[in-house]
Amino acid sequence: MDRRIRVLLAKPGLDGHDQGAKVVVRALMDAGFEVIYTGLRQTPEAVANAALEEGVDVIGLSSMAGSHLPFCRKLRVLLERHELTDRLWLVGGNIPAQDHDALRELGVKGVFAAGSKLDDIVTFIKANVQ
Repeated sequence: MDRRIRVLLAKPGLDGHDQGAKVVVRALMDAGFEVIYTGLRQTPEAVANAALEEGVDVIGLSSMAGSHLPFCRKLRVLLERHELTDRLWLVGGNIPAQDHDALRELGVKGVFAAGSKLDDIVTFIKANVQ
């Protein structure tokens, strides 16, 4: 790839815990990615619109509040509407193991529970961005 990988990272819903997301943003930047961090309390519409406007390769959500499934269900519809389903979609944070399959069925390619190694996230993105 001749250009930098562009990553959108957002905090969905009312989740007010963003320390982990900021650590991931820094790690991705250090790995050479261009990162757009939307900050706290994003709606599915805001995430989809930002992904479309920014022309990102990766859409990442950091969720610690347990609203990841309903948020992703809404986001999936918007990604389809904007023809963004080919983007690499990741979800990280407080994601119970029993939710991983449901997220993958929605189109999430990578699920990174709290405590995941930053190098694993970087490697996964590099291996999966077309």
